[in-house]
Order: sequence, then C-alpha cells, then structure tokens
Amino acid sequence: MDEKFDAKELLQTLTELPGVYRMLDASDTVLYVGKAKNLKKRVASYFRENHPSPRIALMVSKIARVETTVTRSEAEALLLENNLIKSLSPRYNILFRDDKSYPYIVLTSDEFSRLGFFRGNTDRKSDYFGPFASSTAVRDSLHLLQRMFRLRTCENSVFSNRSRPCLLYQIKRCSGSCVGLISTEKYAQDVQMATLFLLGRQQEVIGRLAAAMDKASADLAYEQAAVYRDQIQSLRQVQDKQYIESNKGEDVDIVVVVKAEDMICVNIALIRGGRHLGDKPQFPSNAGESSEHEVLSAFLSQHYLLHPIPRQICLNKPIKDAELEETLAVLAGRAVPIVNPKQTMQKIWLEMAEQNANLAILARRARASNQQQRLNALIEILALEVDEGVEIRIECFDISHTQGESTVASCVVYQGNGMRKSDYRRFNIQGIQPGDDYAAIRQAVQRRYEKVAKGEVEAPALILIDGGKGQLACAFSALEEVGLSNLPMIGVAKGEGRKPGLESLVFTNGREPVQLPTEHPALHLIQEIRDEAHRFAISGHRAQRSKTRTTSRLDDIVGIGPKRRKALISHFGGLQGISNAGVDQLTAVSGISRELAELIYAALH
Repeated sequence: MDEKFDAKELLQTLTELPGVYRMLDASDTVLYVGKAKNLKKRVASYFRENHPSPRIALMVSKIARVETTVTRSEAEALLLENNLIKSLSPRYNILFRDDKSYPYIVLTSDEFSRLGFFRGNTDRKSDYFGPFASSTAVRDSLHLLQRMFRLRTCENSVFSNRSRPCLLYQIKRCSGSCVGLISTEKYAQDVQMATLFLLGRQQEVIGRLAAAMDKASADLAYEQAAVYRDQIQSLRQVQDKQYIESNKGEDVDIVVVVKAEDMICVNIALIRGGRHLGDKPQFPSNAGESSEHEVLSAFLSQHYLLHPIPRQICLNKPIKDAELEETLAVLAGRAVPIVNPKQTMQKIWLEMAEQNANLAILARRARASNQQQRLNALIEILALEVDEGVEIRIECFDISHTQGESTVASCVVYQGNGMRKSDYRRFNIQGIQPGDDYAAIRQAVQRRYEKVAKGEVEAPALILIDGGKGQLACAFSALEEVGLSNLPMIGVAKGEGRKPGLESLVFTNGREPVQLPTEHPALHLIQEIRDEAHRFAISGHRAQRSKTRTTSRLDDIVGIGPKRRKALISHFGGLQGISNAGVDQLTAVSGISRELAELIYAALH
C-alpha cells in the first residue's frame, strides 16, 4: 500500500449512508468500483490484516486514494455503480459485457393483432412474451404460432395496403385478415388461444381446441374439425420435444456459475410460464482468481439492471451479498427470492444449465485454441513483432458502393481471439469522384488514424486493406501523412475470379506478394476478418443508399418538408409503403391535403 495513504484517517471521515466508492492508484487510475449499504463498514472491510482474496489483497496494496459518492438508496447505488463500471472498466471489477436486450414475442393491440419479433424497450400498448434466450428461439416459436393459430406477422403499412392475400395465406400460415377472409370475432379467439399458449397454459388451450373439435364434428364441419386436430397435434409435439415444462406456470431464472481450470462461465436459463425458453452462457472479463460467489454476485447486480426481474431466481451456489436481494426487491417493486432449487423440476433445470455451461466452456476453449493457432501462424508468416501477454489487435478496411452512390468504408477490429464489434466504425465517404475506391480508402484510413495519432484510439498491431497494390499504396500514403508509417499494413488482393483461397498478400516494403495455401491457418484468419469488413461495409452502404433514395424522391415533391416526410414514412413504414398507397390513404396522414396527395401519387408512379 502507498505510504501516503492512511486507511484509518479515511475511515474516520466516511459516512454510514448508502453509496458508491472508487479505489484509485497513485496515477489516479480507478482500480475498483463498488456499492455499499453502509459506506463506512464496506470500505473498512478492505483494510483488515488478512484478506481472504489474494486478488483483492493485491488491489488494496495499490490504493492511493478512495472517493465516495452518497446516494439516497441501495438501488441508486447499484445503478451508479454499474454506470461507473461501464464507463471506467476498472481492472479489478468483474465485467459482463451484455448490453443487448433480450428478444420478445409481441402481440399488438390492433383490431387484427400482429404477431412479431421484438427487441427494445417495451410499452403498455402491446403484450410482450419472454424474454427468450436468443432470436432463434423467438423465430422458432413464431413459426410454430403461425402454423397453429395463423395470426398475421406483416407490418401495418403492408397489411393496410393489400388487395389480395399473400403467400403465407396460401401455405396456411395466415388467415388472410388483411382482405377480410376471417371475422374479427374469430381472429380474436385465435389471438386469445395464442396468448394462453405463450403464458404457458397449454393444457387449457388443448382443452378448448378439443371441445371445439368435438363441436365441429357434431355439426358435420369435418374440415374445421381437422384444423383443430392438427393444432392439438402441434401442441402435443411442442410439449414432447421443444420445451421442458412445469405445470405451475412459474417465471424463474436459473443462474449457475461453473468454473473449470482457468475458465469461468455464468449460464442463465429463462423459464417463463413454466416453459424453458433456452439459456445463454456468458464469460466475464477481469475475473482472474475470483471465486464463483464473487462472479455470481457481479453477474446478478449487472444483469438485472438491464433485464426484467423474474418472480424468483434459483442459483447453484449461495451468494454472500446480503444486500443484493433487498436491492433487487426495490428495483422490482416486490420481493424477489434468491434460492437454491428444492423442487424436482427446478433441480432438472439447474442440472441442464450446469451441463450447458460446461459445454460452453469446452466450445470456447476449442475456439480459442483454434483462433490462437491461426493468429500464431499469421504472426509467423508476417514476422510481426508482438509483446508477450498482449492481445494482438488487427484492423481491416473495406469499401462498398453502387456505381459510386453512397460510398461507405468499414473498419472492423479483431482482438482477443475474436471480433470486437464495439470497436467497429463506418465512414461515410464524401468529396471524392464517385466510384474512386483509391480516394475512398485513403480518406477512411486518414480519418481513422488521425484519432490514433492523437491517442484517442488504440493503435493496432496490423492493418489489413481489402484490395491490391493501388488501394494499399493510397492507404499507406494516408498512414504516412498522420505519422504512423511504422504500423504494419498489408493488402489482401482477390485472386482470379475472386475465388476464396486464391488471395494474395501485398506488402508496402517492396516484398513480393505471397499467396498462401488454401489450407493455411493464417489465410483462414485473414479471410474471416476480411469477410466481416465486407459484410459491415455492405450493410452500412445499403442503409445509407436506402436513406438517400427515400429522402431524395420525397424531397423532389413541392410541399414535402422534413415534418411531412417523417409523417409519411412513419405512417407507411417506408417509401415502398408510400408508393403502394392510394390518394385517399395518403390524405389520412396528418398535414397531407388531397391536392398534395395527388402530387405525391403522381410523382411516385
């Protein structure tokens, strides 16, 4: 511990109110951020003689200063703690990088409710079911619901502009509500049945369908009875194959932590309405020699600030954070029991979650080993100078446009045996001759590495340029201008017929181009990074092109300004929806007179 730091003097000044504390070293780098119900007691616990955790003991030895912030409650302290952890990424905090919201199934409140995929902040205008562990699980459920209940999945802009049913109706995945092929009352019944299914009340749904089938048979409506029969069979298959169910319809998160040698995994299994909706393994950063209890506590406090809190949380290891359960109760507005499972079904779910966590560790270890082999091969073939123990950072650039229109450059980053999507960047290229890829790559590289030269962005160990000698020369010229010509840069030139495996590596130092064997692990890594840069550039270009075309075509119409353009796009869902609309439908939009609607219709047809 720094000689100037006096723990006793600090503790005399601390309050017993709730709040957040920050441990800093002599260079004012934040080492650790924590929350406390009682700041004085919590901070004092770090300065006892024999600390049980070697990792925390090492951190304490580096403390030069402690800062505190008082909050009104533990819930506020938890929120502030997580915000600081995200922004500061302290070395001794266990970090879970899971900022994405979980996907849901949504049923809208329209006259003919739309069934769809949803990710984001929910509201009270629709019904949401989930969360699901992955988008694949949502889409599988959507396909199942379409087959059983034939609810519409199209957007309102499409639904309100159809004159005949789409292909989904033809293959019996929709009831054709867009053109009145089902009554409002019958459709509402199907919506109710789908809702019961999503709430986990499958037996009730089967009972209702069985009664409806018997009635249809008694009325000699055998075709309709066959439809009910098929629905019942589909539900039986779901119960047998897709989900492991509980008859109690409970909402539980099963959270397990598994440690295997040098790797630790937290796996969360989502149970909603008694149905197992899949699980999601996560691997923390900065875990080091942390105990399973510490990792589990960190996960719970970070995860439930971003995601819905269930009725109950079941763990495979007890946690030693007594304040956490109280804080979660405050956030949820109700008691949230954190328990070890005692019921048979919960024990089965927990065993499954532990097994999946172990499988995730094995898969991650295999991927890491494979990626490390590729990286080592690349370092060897390029004779890169790398420091031992430092993660290799590779950045790759690509250009995308359509005959010079809406040119976009991408920069993707590979680091730590995987793509680091949070560091990706796109550049909208402007001020060049349309279609000039050389000028485009030069501008992108210059804009990117001006920030590196200023110290705003980490410098890579290698730069890849998707292109041959011309693109590479322009990119390297831009690198020289910003004073970073020392950074290794190579071009990845496409081979004959642009076939994968025939690429050549082009160098800036006069070295002859190298064509690696198709099975070479270094080539596989280069292809993976290059393909990701290509994908990211294309997706950005398409978005930019679509935005440009939509805006320009509407802007050419006299009387359409930003507000009316926004209202039209919002109402019809895009330019295609506006083009499909008639004059009467256009006048339904706020601010669109009949005269203007006729102008819009004439301009788009």
